[in-house]
Amino acid sequence: MKFRMIHENLNVADIGVSIAFYEKALGLHEKRRSENEDFTIVFMGGEDDNFELELTCLKDHPQKYDLGECEFHLAFGVDEYEKARQRHEEMGCVCFVNEAMGIYFIEDPDGYWLEILPHY
Repeated sequence: MKFRMIHENLNVADIGVSIAFYEKALGLHEKRRSENEDFTIVFMGGEDDNFELELTCLKDHPQKYDLGECEFHLAFGVDEYEKARQRHEEMGCVCFVNEAMGIYFIEDPDGYWLEILPHY
């Protein structure tokens, strides 16, 4: 029996703001979406990724979610680490840098932390 990770869900307050952030910050694009009167779900991914980020916007919950102590995160490897860090610094979304480990974190519009690693 084999299991394969296929997506991670993040609930977001504003789907448009979140899509724009993930496109600019990480180069993800919308792969597909599902909508009804209660929610909008958008699956984001990279060109070569099988794994997807599912953004869910519940229409009766427009405020940001309580993320507790934020002791969880997604990680993204990047081939041009310094160039990526410069972009994120310019966007003002870098929230933590660990120079000793050679990594940093960015924060999305809803407060989720995303780890950036200097390799794939």
